[in-house]
Amino acid sequence: MRIQKKPVVDLGCCNQCGVCIDLAPHAFEINDAGYVDVRPLDRYEDDEDILEAVKNCPQDCISWE
Repeated sequence: MRIQKKPVVDLGCCNQCGVCIDLAPHAFEINDAGYVDVRPLDRYEDDEDILEAVKNCPQDCISWE
């Protein structure tokens, strides 16, 4: 069985620019506290929009866990 990876946002370097939300709104959102959260999904790593969001984060705050 293959272990699924998921994106994780480092809130210490995230400046809430919104690039991840623009590119993959189904996977990222701003929570009530004003921080970026990863929405619960069944799969993340095969999703081209999520891969683009990780690649295009200007602060490189999104990594895989």
